[in-house]
Formats: sequence, structure tokens, C-alpha cells
Amino acid sequence: MPQLSQDNQECLQKHFSRLSIWTQFLPLFRAQRYNTDIHQITENEGDPRAVPDIKQMGSERMEMRKRQMPAAQDTPGAAPGQPGAGSRGSNACCFCWCCCCSCSCLTVRNQEDQRPTIASHELRADLPTWEESPAPTLEEVNAWAQSFDKLMVTPAGRNAFREFLRTEFSEENMLFWMACEELKKEANKNIIEEKARIIYEDYISILSPKEVSLDSRVREVINRNMVEPSQHIFDDAQLQIYTLMHRDSYPRFMNSAVYKDLLQSLSEKSIEA
Repeated sequence: MPQLSQDNQECLQKHFSRLSIWTQFLPLFRAQRYNTDIHQITENEGDPRAVPDIKQMGSERMEMRKRQMPAAQDTPGAAPGQPGAGSRGSNACCFCWCCCCSCSCLTVRNQEDQRPTIASHELRADLPTWEESPAPTLEEVNAWAQSFDKLMVTPAGRNAFREFLRTEFSEENMLFWMACEELKKEANKNIIEEKARIIYEDYISILSPKEVSLDSRVREVINRNMVEPSQHIFDDAQLQIYTLMHRDSYPRFMNSAVYKDLLQSLSEKSIEA
């Protein structure tokens, strides 16, 4: 093997001793070696689909770094962990550029979404449940059999009738009627709008499990008026449900055990007195 002269050896040593030369050739050597290994693995397995696309993975990582670098440069004076003007929150996931973690923007959004929900719960608590009333007298219970209006005019009568409706799984009719009565007493516009929305979601919406039975004409009128609801927005619907309870449920209530047991107990007490 021929040997180089001393001048040529010194020239080559001086040339290859530079760091820049090695930094240029080293990636090529590594890439050639890596491609050789991948080619060998492909031949052994016989399935080219088993080898990942190295170029595609490399391009995705480079694209990720390009996106992260401008985000960090846009906020040079931002404190650590504080999101800048052009960056995501500090808790953003590093594997994708969406807020898949609990970042600050989602926290603020959740707080804003909870504000009307809290107000709705407070107003729902104001809607009627069981009415407080003294025990009915024998005369009052006898008057209930005379007309449906006399039954509905007293709290004790409404409570007894509501107890019967619960056995027939139609208590929502009385709840809707009572909610409409409470809405008529309001004078504040904001409270009227919020209570009207709650009543609509609970008793008018077709998605509600407590939906009352209304015809299409009444529903269309309510839907139009929900843009600017008033305390009388459900008057037609309330009258329709009142008529339904009068014609359908009231006759069965008069023959029910709820009414007969109450009438009998009051009669026995009056005899003993």
C-alpha cells in the first residue's frame, strides 16, 4: 500500500482536524448507517409496512419545534408558567397543539359556564314544592267534590290533588301550573326571563322528562315569545293544562283512595268531637 508523503499527511491532518468538517460528515455517516440497519430489518421481516416512516416522523418533530419556537419568542418578558399573547396556556399538552390538559383558558371558560348554572339552581329552589297549609276541614274537603275550581283554590286541595297525580305519574301538570302562578307574581325583568327559561326547559322542551302535553299551536306561540318573555308567556299553556286536569284527572281523584280516606278520617274526627 503506497504511503503519503510527509507534506500530504500534514495537509490531510490539518484539513480533517477542523471541527466543521466532522460536523458536516458525521450526520451523513449516521444516516447511511441508519438506512443500512433499516434496510436489513426490512429484508429480515419481509414486511415493509412494519418499518415506520422515519422522514415523516422527523418532519412532524421539526414542525412541532417550529411552532413552539415562535410561541416562546412572542413572550420574552412573560413569567414562567404564565401564558403569553401568542402562546397557549402553561398546561397545554406537549404532544399536540390543542389544550388537551386542564389549561387556564379552559378553567376560565368553565367558571363562566357555571355562573348561569348557579343562578338557575337558586331560582329552581324558589319554584313551588309542597305548599304549607293547615289541615283541611271537613267542609273544605266536601267542597272539593262540588267543583274543580274549589279544589284548586286552596293549598290543601292542591296538595291532596298533587299527591294523587303522583300516583298516576302526571305530577308535572300540577308543577307546571304552580310554576306559572309563581311567574305571574314576578316584576323583575331579569328574573322573569330566567324563570321563563327554566319553566321552558323543565316542562315545554321535548327533551325534558317532565314535558307536559300541549298542542302545536301553543308551542309555536311560546317559541316565538321566548325571545322576550313576559310573566304571561305561558298563560295559554297553563289554561290548557288546567283544562286537561279538570276533565281527565279530577274525576278519577274524586273516586280515588286518596280523597276517600281523607274524607273518612275527617268524618270520624267530627263524629268523635
